[in-house]
Amino acid sequence: MGPASASAKTDASEKWQAWYERQRKRVDALLSEHIDRSKSCVGSHSRLPAAVDYSVTLPAKRVRPVLVLECARVALGAGGEDWENDLDSRRPSERTAAAIRAAIAVELVHTFTLIHDDLPAMDDDDLRRGHPTSHRVFGEGNAILAGDWLLAHALTFLAETPGAPLGARLAQVLGCGVRDVIAGQAADLAGESTPVHADLVRYVHEHKTARLIECACRLGAICGGAGAEQEQRLAAYGRHAGLAFQIADDLLDCGGTPDRMGKRTRKDAAASKQTYPAAFGEAESRAAAWREVASATAELEPYGALGRNLALLAEYMIQRDR
Repeated sequence: MGPASASAKTDASEKWQAWYERQRKRVDALLSEHIDRSKSCVGSHSRLPAAVDYSVTLPAKRVRPVLVLECARVALGAGGEDWENDLDSRRPSERTAAAIRAAIAVELVHTFTLIHDDLPAMDDDDLRRGHPTSHRVFGEGNAILAGDWLLAHALTFLAETPGAPLGARLAQVLGCGVRDVIAGQAADLAGESTPVHADLVRYVHEHKTARLIECACRLGAICGGAGAEQEQRLAAYGRHAGLAFQIADDLLDCGGTPDRMGKRTRKDAAASKQTYPAAFGEAESRAAAWREVASATAELEPYGALGRNLALLAEYMIQRDR
């Protein structure tokens, strides 16, 4: 690669990073505003509102809601600047408003999965996103209830999307995704008492992690008015990107540090977890992650430049250091 090509690649990477940071901050603002508006639904006379607010507003990558918004933009065929202006409008278009609602709902569900995953009965973690886990701050009971509330609220909020058929469809997609995530978590728990098995590793990764990322992309596609083929293509992108994300997480657990990761590392091997490095070794795991990225980006070929942010996001999933 010559100097000019290297410089162009660096410029493209910097532009993408700036785009991603804008989207992440935009999602943070949407979540904070939504939680403030929803306080009356959480109840009072307990620590539940504080537990909900704590976990939702911790610093995070916001990959899933960013995927919802970007897949909606791709499905709409919208230009970047026009789309971002609509996202920031106090009266966004109907489809943009639906995508915003879906993005919020997906992140609330993701937060529910993290709270419950960290519980002593599950992975028993003390640290999440660089801060003490919910049950360490508020107690197990409040943490469980915070997760329960987030799941129930996310599905209700999504079902209330204006336009009854659309709201029902979005809630059904997210509900099915959650069902698969729970099945993956159950298999993950069961796998701690069995020898590492390649098929079980794939099942856990496909269900516990990849399914919600696939779901985020499908929701975005639906909000953007995608046809059946386009919806399936964007969902397939999400499935492959989600698998790459989880394989990368497995590798980071092997070689990362708690300070960088914001959570305890090297815990998977200690708990006899079903992971890619345990089943295939680190070198093959890295190769597998890149194969999933290649499969994800192949799904974007019909979109050309419109799919560039999604392609770079898939690469980010395995190049990140936290």
